[in-house]
Amino acid sequence: MDFIFSDPGYVLIAGLILVGLFLIILSLVINSHVAHNVRADLPHREKLLEYYRNTFSQVGIILIGIGVSLSVFYFQQSYQERSRKAAEVQQILAKMAMQLARGAAEMPSVAEFDDLLDEDGPYEDPAKGKTAAADELQGSKLASQITKIKLMEDDVDARNLALMNVSQIFENSFVVNEIDPALWFDIVRDESNIRYAVAQLTADYRDLDQAMGGATPEAAAADPVKAAAVKQQVLDIHFDINLLRQSGRRLLARTCWLLSAGPGFAKMKPVDAIEAEEPTHQAWLERARPALSNVAVGSQNCFAILGYKPGTP
Repeated sequence: MDFIFSDPGYVLIAGLILVGLFLIILSLVINSHVAHNVRADLPHREKLLEYYRNTFSQVGIILIGIGVSLSVFYFQQSYQERSRKAAEVQQILAKMAMQLARGAAEMPSVAEFDDLLDEDGPYEDPAKGKTAAADELQGSKLASQITKIKLMEDDVDARNLALMNVSQIFENSFVVNEIDPALWFDIVRDESNIRYAVAQLTADYRDLDQAMGGATPEAAAADPVKAAAVKQQVLDIHFDINLLRQSGRRLLARTCWLLSAGPGFAKMKPVDAIEAEEPTHQAWLERARPALSNVAVGSQNCFAILGYKPGTP
């Protein structure tokens, strides 16, 4: 009932009804004085009090009538608004479920990113100072990575991940004004990262082909001139697919978590386990596992839906 006391319209209605009741009670009090003046044979004062009594009672009845009429109108409007919002929420939930299903269908492909990046341990961005893995990327190791990338280029259509667009579901609805701002910005950030990574990968694959110059992976890795250029392109691809899998899984996890709350999803607050920035993707997965394993949408567990294989290196 808090909405009644917070709405100025309901406060006005309550005020009208209370004033009307006060005037009617006042007219009853005056009526007792009229009866007293009749017994005391004071006709002039009797007429004056009758005038006040009739005026107060009529005005009180009018005010109560206005208040009741307005309350009926407000309740009807409030009911219609609640019904409209409930219908809109159901539509949003249905669209989110479609986005979740679409994203979940791409998770087996994301597992190929895990096999490529985490072959010798969790991937760490060389730009952050962890260069050991990057330094070893030469010779047969570089050739093996090139071969895997070429296979992945043919097998994984990263553009499908860019089809996940949860923010578009919210932006034209009342939910955008109710959802936690931090959560909203996190959703938009991950979608932006996915679009960026997908666009960059297209360019990365093209640049890798140019750097190889038609040579086989083994020949390119063995050529000192080509090997340096090829290695840089491989590192660029590593960075972009790591960004793609991180933002893709985070967006999917967040969508599943929101859906698990049902119609009350707009009141949810960000979960640190999902939003946290960890040094590696595997560290993020391990931190998110307890929180996501305890929630589900239908029969789909929100961690299992990420397609992460515990046996992945």
